[in-house]
Amino acid sequence: MNSVTESPQSPNLAELARFDTPTICNAIELFDVRSPTAGYMDRRIAACFPDLPAMVGYAATATFRSAEPSRRREGDPHPAVQLLEILAGHSTPTIVVFQDLDDPPAGATFGDGMCLTYKTFGAVGLITSGAARDLDNVRALDFPCFSHGAVCGHGHCHIESVDVPVHVGGVTIHPGDLLHGDHNGVTTIPLEIAHLVPYACSEYLKHEAVVLDPLRGGNTDISDHQQAIAEMGQSLSKLKADLVRMR
Repeated sequence: MNSVTESPQSPNLAELARFDTPTICNAIELFDVRSPTAGYMDRRIAACFPDLPAMVGYAATATFRSAEPSRRREGDPHPAVQLLEILAGHSTPTIVVFQDLDDPPAGATFGDGMCLTYKTFGAVGLITSGAARDLDNVRALDFPCFSHGAVCGHGHCHIESVDVPVHVGGVTIHPGDLLHGDHNGVTTIPLEIAHLVPYACSEYLKHEAVVLDPLRGGNTDISDHQQAIAEMGQSLSKLKADLVRMR
């Protein structure tokens, strides 16, 4: 089973959580490690509780089905227990990521009982390509969840497999991938640059302020605005070069 190990370049998750997810995406673009259209989930995956702060953690993956009963035979490994073992074995914050194999979802992937269980075992959030339920009770847990809507029933809910690549919101998530999510959506953070992303976020916001601060102050001089945009572009180009050297 996949686990996350600390390294000298392990990212500071608390620092990553200080920034919103769009800023994280902006910072990742500076490294040119992937297309600017890749790595973040599409609009099918939305925050169930938009008022909660950003969640950051490593993916513990599973597939789910509720349209038909489980075909697990007596004596077969129990995927639900295996998932708890994965959560218990992690020394770092974990986000449970489900791919619902039914399309459309036949029942909710999670409710309050499941979320309480996962939170108790160390998870800091949950994402599913399927549906949610028990939203009021789950909200009371302060446990960030992301889903493709809500369904009041759970159907024949069961976990099919764990610790496998899953496809959620247009993104393939592997066990151990680093995720960041808030009310704007969810993105992956490439592990090879994750330790530098907080610095890149801070620097990006400084350079962005060159354009935004005059606007906030009511400056309507178009020449000033164009000059500020040019200055920001030059600063970001230098930052990108610096980040390449720092990797």
